[in-house]
Amino acid sequence: MDIKYDKKTSGIEKPFTQLFLLGVLFILIIFLSIYSPFFLKWNNIRNILDHAALQLIMAIGMTFVISTRGIDLSVGSTVALTGIFIGLLLKAGFPIFLSSILGVLAGGILGTLNGILISKLKIAPYVVTIGTMSLYRGLSLVITKGQPIYGFPVEFTYFGKGDFGRINPPIILAFSIILLGAFLLRYTKWGQYALALGGNEEALRRVGVSVNFYKTTIYTFSGLTAGLAGLILTSRLNVAEPNAGFMLESDIIAAVILGGTNMKGGKASISGTVIACLLLAVIRNGLTILSISSYYQQLLIGIIIIVSVSISEIRQGKQIRIYN
Repeated sequence: MDIKYDKKTSGIEKPFTQLFLLGVLFILIIFLSIYSPFFLKWNNIRNILDHAALQLIMAIGMTFVISTRGIDLSVGSTVALTGIFIGLLLKAGFPIFLSSILGVLAGGILGTLNGILISKLKIAPYVVTIGTMSLYRGLSLVITKGQPIYGFPVEFTYFGKGDFGRINPPIILAFSIILLGAFLLRYTKWGQYALALGGNEEALRRVGVSVNFYKTTIYTFSGLTAGLAGLILTSRLNVAEPNAGFMLESDIIAAVILGGTNMKGGKASISGTVIACLLLAVIRNGLTILSISSYYQQLLIGIIIIVSVSISEIRQGKQIRIYN
């Protein structure tokens, strides 16, 4: 039996959230462009997109995870561990392309481990991923003894800071993942089942769908996106750093929630996630232009999370009262 998830009720589209975010982004762009003529220069725009690419790639994976009523707190540590793995392969003489592919696949394996522990052992996603967050970070530190790995071929830096015309490769990779995520969510059973897992997992199980399989593969996808981010970050720095990606998961989760994906599951918006990531990237860039300390970034992100979740809960509560 097939599950037909109604797009009007599934939360694939969140026009209110998207329009609100676009409005805020537009106002912010106008303000910053007036304050600094440098803001709208292509070099600055490319810098914003380049730095947003890392978050965009990981946030697409996190969107699917949160849509299942899950969470993946280990993505920042996965970035570090996959970077270390790639660095060790390069130091061992493996070709750049092969090392990169194996590193991204290693991220998928780490995500699969999360999925198996969550689906097979029925352990809460928060508990599993906070444990693997510490495990993966600890492995990175033990393997490297807390020291960065460097001395890679200069060609390796192309993935992170090369030029493809006037666009950097991370921007192209991010755009590709965005298109893939949108296609998976809207046009595949895998995407429909991700939403159904968050909406009513038991109903999905009763119609014969392998809930454990789909839940595991969703965490695998999150691990793959984190592995790709680990490749980009390691290439960009040309250093495999065991502390790379520290607290990156907070930015990713903030973007997904702000974009309209419901933490209670069953609702997801790829376009909302993309707009939210761009908004956060512009805020960071704006703080730099305004000469405001980067310490305020986490403060603003915390406020944004609280406000966005509050608005979502208030709107959801109103909808429930209307339907009742």
